[in-house]
Amino acid sequence: MVRCIQLAKANHQADNTASSFPQWLAFANYNIETGADRLLHPLDRALALHCSPALAGIKAGNLVSLNRSAIPELDGRLDAYRQILAQCGIAFEILCDCEQRVLLLVYRPALLACSLARPEARRILSEAGYPDGGVEELLTHLKRRLAGRQEFPHEIGLFLDYPPADVEGFLRWGGRGCKLCGHWKVYSDVEGASRLFRKYDRCREILCRRLSHGLTIPQVLLAAS
Repeated sequence: MVRCIQLAKANHQADNTASSFPQWLAFANYNIETGADRLLHPLDRALALHCSPALAGIKAGNLVSLNRSAIPELDGRLDAYRQILAQCGIAFEILCDCEQRVLLLVYRPALLACSLARPEARRILSEAGYPDGGVEELLTHLKRRLAGRQEFPHEIGLFLDYPPADVEGFLRWGGRGCKLCGHWKVYSDVEGASRLFRKYDRCREILCRRLSHGLTIPQVLLAAS
């Protein structure tokens, strides 16, 4: 359970992708504080709030902590969403499954493969003991590290598409002395990270707007594919 809590905190870091918004995200402002999102199913709400960039294809991966008591029939709904969203190039990977919570990685396999193939990312993973393999092998090793009793694997930021320089900075300084703190702690390109933070926030707002019309996440994404 401690691992789940630690991993949930990693949701406060984020992404590094330069692609533009998909066409279906071209919508007006939506204020998620208005209360309209209370009409959403708890799983759709959680995925929209924490995983919109990966769902939209502008980020390789996002992480979300799901509370079993708050989401009825979580396992069955996750299985259904996994099968449906695979048609959109989206994959689900449960990184930690505890009695009360599920820690879920929502990712784009093709984007994640490219992100993890960056030389800087490969070096960091290699120094942390990861094999020289593909996405599935690397995720398997990450889950082993999360299940073990060793130090928390902060290189998980690479799986969330964080810039390797920022992941390395966090590892070196233990989260101290960052230049900017937003979706993740920034140690390198503040201007570029600020643009991404705004982009990801906007993405979340727009997806929440779509869902507020009574749609589910699979319906929104399938309609756009």
